[in-house]
Amino acid sequence: MKRSWIVGAALVAVAAGLLSWGYVSREHNSGENITAVGSTALQPLVEAAGEDYAGKHEGIFINVQGGGTGTGLAQVQSGAVDLGNSDMFAEEKDGIDAKKLVDHKVAVVGIAPMINKDAGVKNLTQAQLIDIFTGKVKNWKEVGGKDMPIVLVNRVEGSGTRATFEKFGLKGAKSADAQEQDSSGMARSIVSTTPGAVSYAAFAYLDKSITVPTLNGQKATSENVENGNWPIWSYEHIYTKGQPKGEVKAFLDSIMSNHIQKTLVPHLGYISIHDMNVERDENGHMTKAK
Repeated sequence: MKRSWIVGAALVAVAAGLLSWGYVSREHNSGENITAVGSTALQPLVEAAGEDYAGKHEGIFINVQGGGTGTGLAQVQSGAVDLGNSDMFAEEKDGIDAKKLVDHKVAVVGIAPMINKDAGVKNLTQAQLIDIFTGKVKNWKEVGGKDMPIVLVNRVEGSGTRATFEKFGLKGAKSADAQEQDSSGMARSIVSTTPGAVSYAAFAYLDKSITVPTLNGQKATSENVENGNWPIWSYEHIYTKGQPKGEVKAFLDSIMSNHIQKTLVPHLGYISIHDMNVERDENGHMTKAK
């Protein structure tokens, strides 16, 4: 099944419109703000789901902010926010007491390298990808591209997208020092306008402004993630401090409803939890889905 890789405010509004006939909950009369902070890879989905939910519940406002996985986990752990959006298991993050948090896996996100079109590279092996990001290879001509210096663009330390990319894309290797960006959208913008640039982002941020290479002959598609053929993916987690209650629980229930999982989730470039044929634990061990 073909899925679009599109994101943006206008698309979020369209997605919300598509859902206008979908999930319906009880009426709520009291006003309440729900704040979600963290992963920019998950941000478009939570924003769209929040817009949809708030539109059906008068007086409810869902405030969604980025800041990265590390920020989301730290803030929900401290009780500063209701929801911590994360691309990582809380157990993977230093300084986070996962036992105090409750994990709600709301989707799966594929992550892929993205290359400036002028580099002339459309195919990479994983070994080449590792050589590029660790600085062993410094010119695109060394991997079949043009005679052009490679310009690395990283996500900031603490980014769940970066952690996933290094763990599964670079097989645990650390990326070489390079400029760092705190959002996937900015990383894509820089890659699209900087000759020789390369970075990585969630599928939802990939568009025609950049080149997404195959990896070991596999395309970066939702189907390849679902079947375990594309290695770079992670769960999208929303963490709460303890079991959610009231409006927070109702909002999370709405995200997990079949209608949103089957409509909004794939429409925005994510993968429904229900479509996965494989699963991973916090140690990265992959098995067939139960």
